[in-house]
Amino acid sequence: MRFGGIAAAIILSLSAILPAAAEGPVRLRVGWVVVPADIMPLIYRKPGIAPHAGKSYAPELTHFTGTPTEMQALATGDLDVAALAYSTFALGVENAAMDDLRVIADVFQDGVPGYHTNGMMVRNDSGIKTVEELKGKIVATNQTGSAVDVAVRAMLSKHGLQDKRDVTMIEVRFPDMMAMLGEKKVDLITAVAPFGFDPALTAFAHPLFTQEEAVGRTQMIVLVARQGFIDKNREAMVDFLQDYIGATRFLDDPANRDQAVQLVVDATKQPAELFRDWVFTKQDYYRDPDGLPNLEALQANVDLAQKLGFLRTKLDVGKYTDLSLAKEAAKRLTAANH
Repeated sequence: MRFGGIAAAIILSLSAILPAAAEGPVRLRVGWVVVPADIMPLIYRKPGIAPHAGKSYAPELTHFTGTPTEMQALATGDLDVAALAYSTFALGVENAAMDDLRVIADVFQDGVPGYHTNGMMVRNDSGIKTVEELKGKIVATNQTGSAVDVAVRAMLSKHGLQDKRDVTMIEVRFPDMMAMLGEKKVDLITAVAPFGFDPALTAFAHPLFTQEEAVGRTQMIVLVARQGFIDKNREAMVDFLQDYIGATRFLDDPANRDQAVQLVVDATKQPAELFRDWVFTKQDYYRDPDGLPNLEALQANVDLAQKLGFLRTKLDVGKYTDLSLAKEAAKRLTAANH
């Protein structure tokens, strides 16, 4: 079983992993899409990485096929913290009337100089050598309005192509994209990590273009929560972010490389050789060690989504950002380590 089985293989039994909760921990329902790009399913697997879990807060993790469905769960009150693409965050503010949505931390960024950028891949035998040659072809992204979907549409637009008029865009789950491409059911896929590193994929496919070439630096995924939940549970949220930032630093530390790879193996039930060469290195996405998103990139990304028609009006991301929790968490973490 390769990367196609990742989503199905991840089963978190937090009650068996975490210590017994003290009386009254805050129930914290957290969403995630792809591991290890999103480290959330990893940080509760090893005792000591998240010392506040089971004490001040009790995490409940839920897997989603894309960030748009995460946003819907946040809007309906079925989720407390979501890992959203920049485009989905903006849509949540505008279309779901979540004016109280707040960006609270970085998850990961694409196209940071020296780090990984997603490849939009075609078959080696497809004969497709330019974006223009996608005309009349079928393009797969995970969900309409996701970060990679916006990136593909931006690149198509640069080359005079549009969905429905020139190409057919369909939604395909990330784990299913390699098979769809291999079976010639689609002509281009969005190969995000970890799927884009699968040797079975790179044996017959290559990037036609990258996300960085399409849209530049991307504040790909951000952690968000609603202001009312933050106000009610601020101390628990700071503890949660302290654990999250601490876990980011732990996983990115070369001294912990073997442990980090093993956590990914345990979570995904995939062999270590599929991860060892790239995960938590500069071949991986960039994760800010203080949990702070790049707001300049985030604003540019949201502006692009508005230009492509996903948003009706411009959105000032600063109005929907509260980094005070992450800054306090990082400060506490640094003080605790000295």
